[in-house]
Amino acid sequence: MNPRTAILHGGPDRDPFTGASSIPVYQASTYHQDDPQRIGKYEYARGGNPTRDALEQTIAALEGGAQGLAFASGMAATCSVLLLLQPGDHVVVSHDIYGGTYRALTTLFRRWQLQVDFVDMTQPDKVRAVLRSTTRALFVETPANPLQQITDLRAMVAIAQERGLLAIIDNTFMSPYLQRPLALGFDVVIHSATKFLGGHSDLLAGLVVAREEGVGKRLRAIQNTFGAVLGPQDAWLTLRGIKTLAARMDAQQAAATAIAEWLQTVPPVRRVYFPGLPDHPGYALHHSQADGPGAVVSFELAEPVAARSLLKRVRLMLAAVSLGGVESILSYPATMSHAGMPREERHRRGITDGLVRLSVGLEAAEDLMADLQQGLKQEEG
Repeated sequence: MNPRTAILHGGPDRDPFTGASSIPVYQASTYHQDDPQRIGKYEYARGGNPTRDALEQTIAALEGGAQGLAFASGMAATCSVLLLLQPGDHVVVSHDIYGGTYRALTTLFRRWQLQVDFVDMTQPDKVRAVLRSTTRALFVETPANPLQQITDLRAMVAIAQERGLLAIIDNTFMSPYLQRPLALGFDVVIHSATKFLGGHSDLLAGLVVAREEGVGKRLRAIQNTFGAVLGPQDAWLTLRGIKTLAARMDAQQAAATAIAEWLQTVPPVRRVYFPGLPDHPGYALHHSQADGPGAVVSFELAEPVAARSLLKRVRLMLAAVSLGGVESILSYPATMSHAGMPREERHRRGITDGLVRLSVGLEAAEDLMADLQQGLKQEEG
């Protein structure tokens, strides 16, 4: 099916018991068993819930994988995937990874003795250079958060397959509507469904899809044991959000493109990071592996004080953590998305104190540009 159709009909699109157009919220923690010696599909909500199952089947269908899993948050999803590895294993990770993932790898999983190299994955030779006999996985994020660097997904798959590595990707920025890494050979896809999949800034959820059944079974065992599962109400909200994913993303990335082009003409803006701009260094590569640029635009101001002042002055946009909502959200990575990364590490990656990240919502682009324009003006007096 066309992705627009799959969003609505790729997974369960009606309740099998009543024919309702929306899978109900099954608010139950335990299930009656007709025969105690033959436990049915549903036993206890940590192991399975019909509403959560519908969401897991939907995201598996959209990503083209064998098994979908729904977690209590994006970080619960990420950490559960990392539990596929063992103490002493080595993993190569994008140097420009989301700050929460960086924090988990350098604190929790460092104590767990997972070995990590953060590498500029836009250069495959640098990935090859750090591989060890103990390397077990590659962890990619593209477009990267927040500087929108583009990694060659096919090149990462080639490296992973040559060395028998697990290829993992955070696909939050693109969603399966715009980018489907499993079709290119990745083994595991992660989403913070709080963002574009949910789309309304009203839920917390993480989703994982495994390309092969074997990896899916291992992840299912981790999910059931670790217990960070998504509740039925948030599962239902995520299912509802996914139904409008295509319409939202089409409108949001069109507005993001217009805003990114306009920002390039605004004097206080020193640099704009957006893969929809032809002068973006990863423009051609990105469009060879994705169906659109997405709706996140990052831009750098010369002075950190100007960036912080902008967040205080905007009127339409939320000055907040997160992205992917129907409302535009302006974020300051230094104290928000990448607060878990030490200042020197952020600066080494190019995440300066003058950097601002804009998740474009469904407002009219001209109104958002006017809001940014007034916010960039110097205070009088």
